[in-house]
Amino acid sequence: MKLYFAPGACSFSPHIVLRELGLPFDLVKVDLRSKATSDGRDFRAINPKGYVPTLELDDGRILTEGPAIVQYLADRKPEAGLAPANGSFERYQLQEWLNFISTEIHKQFSPLFNPATPDAVKQQQIEKLGGRFTEVSAVLGKQDCLLAGGYSVADAYLYTVLVWTRFVGIDLAPWPVLVRYMQRMEARPAVQAAQAAEQGTKKA
Repeated sequence: MKLYFAPGACSFSPHIVLRELGLPFDLVKVDLRSKATSDGRDFRAINPKGYVPTLELDDGRILTEGPAIVQYLADRKPEAGLAPANGSFERYQLQEWLNFISTEIHKQFSPLFNPATPDAVKQQQIEKLGGRFTEVSAVLGKQDCLLAGGYSVADAYLYTVLVWTRFVGIDLAPWPVLVRYMQRMEARPAVQAAQAAEQGTKKA
């Protein structure tokens, strides 16, 4: 498999999951401005949407969108327990979290990364994110992971987007539960390995 990624982007989520599962894969870096891959191809020919993550299977099939990719990966190695069984109520709870992170947290960061966004709008976005952080904290104050059953692909996704607070000037100190959650995540070997690999590509 090949994971097309950009350092610091939401592709970090499936990158973590691949390392948690120990599945063989190659990393292919994408320049999101030029749409060129590190091996010299036009990324739009691979994924016409033009953004990461994109997973290329060994048979050439392409899968896009992070929540779909991480569930596909988890189902490749169900014994690892990164996603509840298909058809179970717990699986729908996982999908509930993936959708919440995608729409209510992930996409809310977009205006904060856009230099053209007025300061007043950015402040509104920060306040909206704060409300979402409070909602997530209410759950993580009772259990270590988003799902009661333990660590899942949803945690890899939540961690990925929470890292962005460091780049847009949001201090997580008002949510100490999230600070401790980030510390737990950063202690995981797969997270450390993914971080090291992506940092290495920045230097290349």
